[in-house]
Amino acid sequence: MLPSPLAPYTAAPDYAPLPTDQLSPDGKSLVNPPREGLSDAYHSFPVPIDPSNNGFDFHVYYMPANKDEAQYARELHERIRREFPELRVYRFWDRAVGPHPTAMFEVNTFTPHQTGVLFSWLTVHRGPCSVLIHPNTNDAHKDHTELQSWMGRPWPLNDGLLKRATGAA
Repeated sequence: MLPSPLAPYTAAPDYAPLPTDQLSPDGKSLVNPPREGLSDAYHSFPVPIDPSNNGFDFHVYYMPANKDEAQYARELHERIRREFPELRVYRFWDRAVGPHPTAMFEVNTFTPHQTGVLFSWLTVHRGPCSVLIHPNTNDAHKDHTELQSWMGRPWPLNDGLLKRATGAA
């Protein structure tokens, strides 16, 4: 059985399920309970994400044999470096490297705010590129295979390299 995502709330003595029949003035969305301040998730990554180096990696994939796509990826790489100088942007690879099956470049985010901003920005600007997004929890295999998200078409990773790196079976 999976642990309940409601556990932090159901443990409270005054817990009661939220009503599902109270609508907001828009007539469609549900009324949510009031709370003091913003969720901690706006300021800190949730456990088990380890923010000591960086919270999330964004791997921007492209097909190097497709000249238009490769040019777009190269220009996107430069645009991200100009638009987000506070992020860590790695070199532009024109071939597969590590567990990544095609050419790519990587961008790291350090706060939940940066992660959300880069995610929304790439949603609009990634063009023909695919983006693998994963947290860093000190389990590279799980990060890349279970906790990952994709923008665009997903690519199969060489997870054997990740298993060996983390000592997974």
